[in-house]
Amino acid sequence: MGFSLSQFLILGLATFALVGGLTPVMRKIALKIGAVDRPNLERKTQKEPVPYLGGVAIAIGITVASFAALLYSDSSAETFNRALSVLLPAILISAMGLYDDLRGLEPWPRLVAQTIAGIAVAVYLIQNETLGQAFGNQIVDYVVTIIWVVGICNSINFFDNLDGGASGTVAVISIFLFAIAFNQGQSLVSALAVVTAGATLGFLIWNKSPAKIYMGDAGALFLGIIIAVLTIRLDPEVSSLSRSLSIPLLLMAVPILDTTTVVISRLSRGISPFTGGRDHLSHRLMRKGLGRRSTAYVLWGMAALFGVVAYLACCVTTSLAVPAIYLAAAIWLVLLVTFLRIPATDT
Repeated sequence: MGFSLSQFLILGLATFALVGGLTPVMRKIALKIGAVDRPNLERKTQKEPVPYLGGVAIAIGITVASFAALLYSDSSAETFNRALSVLLPAILISAMGLYDDLRGLEPWPRLVAQTIAGIAVAVYLIQNETLGQAFGNQIVDYVVTIIWVVGICNSINFFDNLDGGASGTVAVISIFLFAIAFNQGQSLVSALAVVTAGATLGFLIWNKSPAKIYMGDAGALFLGIIIAVLTIRLDPEVSSLSRSLSIPLLLMAVPILDTTTVVISRLSRGISPFTGGRDHLSHRLMRKGLGRRSTAYVLWGMAALFGVVAYLACCVTTSLAVPAIYLAAAIWLVLLVTFLRIPATDT
């Protein structure tokens, strides 16, 4: 898949237009069939019912654009299979998420399905030697890959709790992921990253505050699998293993921060981490007086900050790269402590 920068940008813009056009169609369908998120729980922040199915538009847009790009540039069986290894688990998990949006599922069946998807991804990547950074031990590779896929999938799903919060943050992550992959000459990762960026930005038109549609679990889980797989397939090609491993962590720093804050907070209060609540980063920022849009901007800005450090650590020849990673880690820890000090509830 030998795309130039301009061709990658055209691909991203085409996906942006496709998802931007599909989303209002899915909104009409959701309203027609009653697939709406009603403000019937204390943790809900919207005042009126908001349609789901935005995630279906995202999934369709990314899948169609990805395979169209393959047919245009490289329709070889090897490239097709590599793309399918990312998209197929995402589609299957998205289907489960759609069922959850429409009918509801307990946390454990979802976790089992995510684990199966993580195992399938790990087997393919390791057996085909397409893991971005291997540890030299297959058992470790399998364990880390499965934990990463399941963890990031849940992290993105947890993070989807604010108008434009998750979609905008994933767009920022995808843009930096594309920039790094393009710099390293990883065409397939570049293509899927720019498609994901285009799709989430196209959806953001309708999802920004006040949201006219939500992505639901169908979208959050789909994006979670996509981002998880792309970040572990990314090969930074830097000399230090610790520096290489820091790059996906930096890219995913904000969703991981949200999940870590929520899990620590809930366990400290004797609550299951899988219980919904108004204790995410977005809720805490709004509890400090920020509006919804300002909160989304802060989350996007934080993701961009860590994304810049990830790009610096990988793609810029400078002695400041390693100090920047340590500084980013220190900032992350300070943010964790700061958010944990903000009340987890409104009372």
